[in-house]
Amino acid sequence: MPRVSQDQLDARRQEILAAARTCFARYGYEGATVRRIEQETGLSRGAIFHHFRDKESLFLAVAEDDAAAMVATVARNGLVQVMRDLLAGADSPETAGWLGSQLEVSRRLRTDPEFAKRWAARSEAVAAATRERLTRQYDAGVLRDDVPIEVLARFLELAYDGLVVHLASGRPADDLHPVLDLIESAVRRHA
Repeated sequence: MPRVSQDQLDARRQEILAAARTCFARYGYEGATVRRIEQETGLSRGAIFHHFRDKESLFLAVAEDDAAAMVATVARNGLVQVMRDLLAGADSPETAGWLGSQLEVSRRLRTDPEFAKRWAARSEAVAAATRERLTRQYDAGVLRDDVPIEVLARFLELAYDGLVVHLASGRPADDLHPVLDLIESAVRRHA
């Protein structure tokens, strides 16, 4: 029997995550049955659960993957860039999957105390990356100095959450670029 390389295993894992993200986005956590995940991935239950212990682990991996990507973008370019990226891909299946997992995480945070406990560290990582980015921007003299960084971070988080709901609701995205410009302008120092 041929040996499977770690690269092949990693690629398969990423394929499973991408298909599961689509399935969770389309059906929600409860509706994304193992059967539907099998159909979406084109893999058997055994192949899927070779990589993930159960459906809960698979969902957490999808959400963690999304959170890690978000933390990396926030650290590099800020939360407004995450919003710009969402707008740029508003009609793509990847963005639909991202939005679906974000909404499902929000729902589960509200309804599942155990999930909320497990998710706290991931949520804090995004918040910390946002604060760190804002602190660097403040130290560089880019941010306004009349509003505390914590308030600016909350403002950006609320704007992000609102954009996610707007896009996930299927409302138009083409007229939102000036809104993001306004959000960015609201946190910047003006000469």
